[in-house]
Amino acid sequence: MAAVRTGLDRLVADPAPLAGRRYGLVCHPASVTHDLVAAPAALAATGVGQLAALFGPQHGLSGHTQDNMIEWAGGYLDPRYGVPVHSLYGAFRKPTPHMLAGLDLMVIDLQDVGCRVYTFIWTMALILEACAEAGLPVLVLDRPNPLGGRRYEGPGLEPGYESFVGLYPLLLCHGLTIGEIARWLVGTQGLSADLTVIELEGWRGEPWAQTGLPWVLPSPNMPTLETALVYPGMVLFEGTRLSEGRGTCRPFEIVGAPGIDPDRWADELHESDLRGVRFRPLWFEPTFNKHAEQLCGGVQLHVTDPATFEPTVTAAVMLTTLRYLFGDLLQWLDPPYEYVHDRLPIDILAGSPDLRAGVEARRTAADWRAAWTPTRTRFRGLRAAWGVYERGG
Repeated sequence: MAAVRTGLDRLVADPAPLAGRRYGLVCHPASVTHDLVAAPAALAATGVGQLAALFGPQHGLSGHTQDNMIEWAGGYLDPRYGVPVHSLYGAFRKPTPHMLAGLDLMVIDLQDVGCRVYTFIWTMALILEACAEAGLPVLVLDRPNPLGGRRYEGPGLEPGYESFVGLYPLLLCHGLTIGEIARWLVGTQGLSADLTVIELEGWRGEPWAQTGLPWVLPSPNMPTLETALVYPGMVLFEGTRLSEGRGTCRPFEIVGAPGIDPDRWADELHESDLRGVRFRPLWFEPTFNKHAEQLCGGVQLHVTDPATFEPTVTAAVMLTTLRYLFGDLLQWLDPPYEYVHDRLPIDILAGSPDLRAGVEARRTAADWRAAWTPTRTRFRGLRAAWGVYERGG
């Protein structure tokens, strides 16, 4: 048995909250029990309540679609359970009254990865909003933050830069669980949903490897824990014309573009006061996405000490060194991004223009740490009010 029990495992063991209710379930492939039974099957097997609808976030209920591909416009009937399946990353991102009709409860079981721009937490936010309007209670099944609960860093989100990769002002690397975020949204951000969180049992902020739980990729380009560890920084490369490794076997761990000298970049990074990471120069050809089937020079991140590794500082320094080593090879992607047409994607991802300005100003690792310390300090002081698990850091 795993050292940590998820909200799903606890609900399966005691399904009383489902009794007498027709419930909708928001889930994806990582919504599994400790022994890898999918959430719909595990809950249906309890014989308590009635599964009445399924909802899929970005990448779909089955998790098969790539990054920003739009899901199907309408729904379909699930062949196993005979219930409607609704996409929340297609024509609608917020459940409609039609989707919620006939439900007595909405159950959310989604595996987050600890980064503000990972969209599952914002799907949850829109569900909370819709359910508040419909008078429908929400049950969130909590899961560990794979990075642990003591890693929070990077830029915040400034007003005017909200999007579906940041609807509310979290740090880029936030250190919270999805259940904690749900409580924060309801407790401090004005969402008035009738919320219950089935908490984790036995988790005090340790990284995923110490939980005893199996890792199941929650999206197609989040295959390993190593990917999740670097993602809160390396996702910023989505706002550039460089490949962030989509179309390789190591998305977000590999980055580069045609024209980059891998050895020169790696050498510079190793002189840049970055903690817990080494950079391996390499050549690669993405099979799809940016620079598909083109030879790219770049680096692969190898995290040597997860405890000291700083994903956002590392990515910011990588962008900065690219700018002064290779000049125009670092190009910012043009809008739109996540339906925002009047802001650069890099600013939407970072939460403000400050990251882009810092890159142009050639900030060092120490500069980036200093720039983000005030936001981190405020965030740390407020976390206690958000219902976080007891843990240090």
